[in-house]
Amino acid sequence: MRMEKAPLILIVDDDDTLRDVLVEYFSGLGYAAMGAPDGRTALKMQARNPADLVITDLIMPEENGLETIIELKRHDPHVKIIAMTGSGHIGSLEDLKTASYLGAELTFAKPFQLEDLLRAVKELLQLPEA
Repeated sequence: MRMEKAPLILIVDDDDTLRDVLVEYFSGLGYAAMGAPDGRTALKMQARNPADLVITDLIMPEENGLETIIELKRHDPHVKIIAMTGSGHIGSLEDLKTASYLGAELTFAKPFQLEDLLRAVKELLQLPEA
């Protein structure tokens, strides 16, 4: 993890509104945050400018979140990953369990509280609670 700069968070979600809200939220808290609309784009961004933490949706077009987690961990086993998915679709709990097995450190069912996500980010990045 880069210590001289703010931690970089990559937010991967095909929902433009949620992705933009999360990028703005973390940017406003002093993190460096960037967004990707799908797994394929996220992997390209990660290769160019590796994030310290990736928050990824699981159900997306192009490359889904489970495939993205596999590829992220294959290229960088130390990257921290939070997986999220809508609690309304069939199999969402199984998808979150699978994400954990594939290497996601934490999982969230949507909707979730931003404060809970922030707490998880700080925990994974080993930042002090403030």
